[in-house]
Amino acid sequence: MKKIYLSLCMLGLAALTFQAGAQSALIDYQTSAVPRKANKEFQFLAFYINQGVTSNYYPTSEFLKGQVVGRLFGRNTSTTSDTNQTYYVEQRLIPFFIYQPNLFNGKAILRASFEIDWTWGDASYGTGGNIGGGISGDQVNIQTQNIELELIPWKGYAINLGLMRMFDSPYNPYRTLADKMLTTGYRLAYWGTDAVGVSIRRDMDFSRWKAGFYKLYENDIQLDDDVNMFEAMYERQVSRLWKAGVSANYARDRSEGKGGVSILGQGLNSMLAQYNGTFQFRFGSDPYKADIFWLGGFFGRNQDFMMDRWQVTGFFNYNLGKAEVKKEGSWEKGADISGFGANLKTAYRYGQTTDDQVKLDLIYTTGDKNGLDDKKYSGVMTANTWGAPGAIFISSGAYILFPHANVVNRYTPAVADISNMGYGLAGGTLVASRGIIPNKLVAKAGTALAFSNAKPLLGGYHLGTEANAALIYNLGTYMSLELHGAYMWLGDFYESSDDAYGSPVNGSFPSGTRPYNPFTAFVVFKWLMF
Repeated sequence: MKKIYLSLCMLGLAALTFQAGAQSALIDYQTSAVPRKANKEFQFLAFYINQGVTSNYYPTSEFLKGQVVGRLFGRNTSTTSDTNQTYYVEQRLIPFFIYQPNLFNGKAILRASFEIDWTWGDASYGTGGNIGGGISGDQVNIQTQNIELELIPWKGYAINLGLMRMFDSPYNPYRTLADKMLTTGYRLAYWGTDAVGVSIRRDMDFSRWKAGFYKLYENDIQLDDDVNMFEAMYERQVSRLWKAGVSANYARDRSEGKGGVSILGQGLNSMLAQYNGTFQFRFGSDPYKADIFWLGGFFGRNQDFMMDRWQVTGFFNYNLGKAEVKKEGSWEKGADISGFGANLKTAYRYGQTTDDQVKLDLIYTTGDKNGLDDKKYSGVMTANTWGAPGAIFISSGAYILFPHANVVNRYTPAVADISNMGYGLAGGTLVASRGIIPNKLVAKAGTALAFSNAKPLLGGYHLGTEANAALIYNLGTYMSLELHGAYMWLGDFYESSDDAYGSPVNGSFPSGTRPYNPFTAFVVFKWLMF
């Protein structure tokens, strides 16, 4: 009997020993294989937007399926109506993946961002961007925004390489919030898109600079038929409140219009100009080459709106250059280019938060009165000559007259490019907002007014007047539910059907007929998640 008890005790001891070993092995596995904390090498953040929209303007081409970029009444077939009204919901997610391996101690970073968007109910089981919200989904529609490396060889220096943000602000676009990017430098009015290239920058306590090279179009790799852009920008803090900077850009266009966006092409004489609302150089089918420079300066007082109640920012940018056209085997002058743009914005914070403010935002660009009759273009040029869109002046506070930021698949302001088709621009916005519940509930009301500096044939100078309002409720950190509305009274500028600078000014309406006034209203849910 004692032997039986002894044997049972030995078996029990063996079982306990095995169980303890198994538990120890499990704990070891959990310790080594399962991260005990979040993996700091890998980060994910994303911007989500969902909005329901109603308006009386839309593209009429079935080919575009309601998705459109460019000028209202432009070649994109967008128009207004007194009978038809849109009702749709659209959705976008922009995910960011950031990998920063510990092996390089934070000195090498990979960033990748994509764009996934659609209109509810549009299509499914197909291939292509901007659609995929039909029943069953399963659309192949992911679009690449950025794939870029950031290398940090020394403290304060950064080298960015790959497909990255090409912004006309002196601040690091991957370490600066959008509000500041839209307040500093040229506010993305000249360069505000993505491009491949290499950029070197240095950020110091009281100054910063960057220099970059971007390949806009490569075309045939064995030929000198590319579009390249070079940039240099410097900003310095000149006092406790004031900062000032200078910049230079150079675009070398040898593409002769090759490459570009879909069937629209790109460049000075492309159909893309008619979409984006830039000046179209009518060189016809003759090859051309162009060298264009931008020389400018900008300043800001109290950029972050934290030092006192006044904020002032502004810029001046002068573009110059020439385009030559090849005729009968020899190059001759196509056009001399000379024009400038200027901006002045001032805001006063009368209350507790930055939501309690009144803002006046003025913009001026030179216009051309006779096209290329004198072989001279005296208007402004931006990246919208090459990209769709390449420049986005979205922070004025307007919704229809100038573009705004709440966009998914439809981007059709009256003035999509600050050149205003080459007619020039003199306008501004006045916006007042108030934090009804500080940092929680914000109300906003604004107005916008603009004139062209050159008059189209049989049209006037007045582009239009806009009134708008918004109510914003912040549900949490960078999560909000918003209601926006805007109405624009078109001016006599749109009584012209002149197409000398691109597509007809008033689109499909007859000359002397002013299109119907556009309006829009939309409710938006937004979340910047991190």
